[in-house]
Amino acid sequence: MKKFIKIILGLTGVLLLIIGLLLTYVKTMLPDIDPAPEMKVELTAENIERGKYLANHVMLCMDCHSTRDWGLFSGPMISGTEGKGGETFDQTLGFPGKFVAPNLTPFNLKNWTDGELFRAITSGVTKDGRALFSIMPHHNYGTLDRKDIEAVIAFIRTLKPIENITESSSADFPMNFIINTIPKKPLFSSIPQQTDKINYGKYMATAAGCMDCHTRQDKGKFVGEPYAGGFDFKLRDGSVVRSSNITPDENTGIGYWTSEQFVNRFKMYADSSYVNSKVQAGEFQSVMPWTMYAGMTTEDIEAIFAYLKSLTPVNNQIEKFTSSK
Repeated sequence: MKKFIKIILGLTGVLLLIIGLLLTYVKTMLPDIDPAPEMKVELTAENIERGKYLANHVMLCMDCHSTRDWGLFSGPMISGTEGKGGETFDQTLGFPGKFVAPNLTPFNLKNWTDGELFRAITSGVTKDGRALFSIMPHHNYGTLDRKDIEAVIAFIRTLKPIENITESSSADFPMNFIINTIPKKPLFSSIPQQTDKINYGKYMATAAGCMDCHTRQDKGKFVGEPYAGGFDFKLRDGSVVRSSNITPDENTGIGYWTSEQFVNRFKMYADSSYVNSKVQAGEFQSVMPWTMYAGMTTEDIEAIFAYLKSLTPVNNQIEKFTSSK
């Protein structure tokens, strides 16, 4: 019996040693990403304008890295906070830690090289080698055209410096270990021709992160059918809003929608007469940044619609909102 116990204790000790070594490796040797590239982004008018468009209306860098007014429908960005950071995604909202969007203005990034910014956006690794939580979809951005990433960097360099020191992000256990396994080396592509509407639409949908929000996830893993909706977004008042099914299913998705209806759904928020309504605790709210996406060109929205209509229809009825009241 004593011999058996010794064997069990020995095996337990070996197992704990292996686990300890594995955790040490993950914590100290990962992420295993190449050094930041040596590069200098050209601050041309064309680059800056393209980056401004992407950062504000497609990739939505300014959505998370500014301040949104959650007292109004869809939380529009507060003017004058562009890039100041501070938006917090924490346990209250269902995240495995407290993740704070950093300041993107030159106040904070003045010592970052263009290559360090490029690596952070496309691989999810900071200037000092730390892994970024994938609420910033670097897994998507790393599949885009390099020129689009460079354009975003060019625009970021033009932001007005805002003196705002943000809190450092911190992950809970075991995410504080898992996070180091998330960064991936980028696999860049080229922007398809706009005449290739479906593939161009897929590119724009990837840049806009449509799949990430419109696919059900569990503990950071996709568990639902792509674009079939059902992702739970917890709100600070305890309510839950869920993403819509945007597959071409005729009963529960956008199967009966026309391209014009799809475009108008976005563009209504760009109308000069539109005013974001006030939202009280427990009332229907949307995390979809409609007023920012509304700035996309009609052609880009039409292309995204063409791509979505090419998907396999998924019948998935969504309970849109659960109030805390």
